[in-house]
Amino acid sequence: MQVCNSLRFHVKSSIIAPPCQLEETKTSTKMEEVMLEPTLYTIKGMAILDNDGNRILAKYYDKNVFPTVTEQKAFEKNLFNKTHRADAEIIMLDGLTCVYRSNVDLFFYVMGSSFENELILMSVLNCLYDSISQILRKNVEKRVIMENLDIVMLAMDEICDGGIILEADSGNVVQRVALRADDIPLGEQTVAQVLQTAKEQLKWSLLK
Repeated sequence: MQVCNSLRFHVKSSIIAPPCQLEETKTSTKMEEVMLEPTLYTIKGMAILDNDGNRILAKYYDKNVFPTVTEQKAFEKNLFNKTHRADAEIIMLDGLTCVYRSNVDLFFYVMGSSFENELILMSVLNCLYDSISQILRKNVEKRVIMENLDIVMLAMDEICDGGIILEADSGNVVQRVALRADDIPLGEQTVAQVLQTAKEQLKWSLLK
């Protein structure tokens, strides 16, 4: 009987974890549940930088992520330094998952949380780039974007609002930008001419 009791005590003590360990496990589980909780707020920010790492246009959607312009620009500079010579398309930096691509003298970035799906971020990045490319008739370079910042900002707003993805199809974005462009004052006639192609495509798609 003494041997049985001893064995029973040994088995119980080996199965039951100490209270502190149980508490740590509960805390870890709660943190994981919070981190993996589904959310519509997928995008933390989008940025377009020139080939010196200077900001051309940027939008941040989470007030807890780089709340000041100074912090944002410091992050962008660091991001550029780590990516402008890299061959990869994804990087983890300062707790964010960043996807990027470049063209001529421009770098395009989309940022999400550290546990965000890279494929979703990449689809937003491709939509941003392709939309701008179509709107500007494939003249995706710093000078042209600087001349058409209003239109580029409209495209970004059509893709993402407050961190929530609205559209990931570049064709739809171009059509919506073309419609909204009529409601804003355009600085140059050339912008309206650039958007005319998109309007015609929309008109023909409605007539089909």
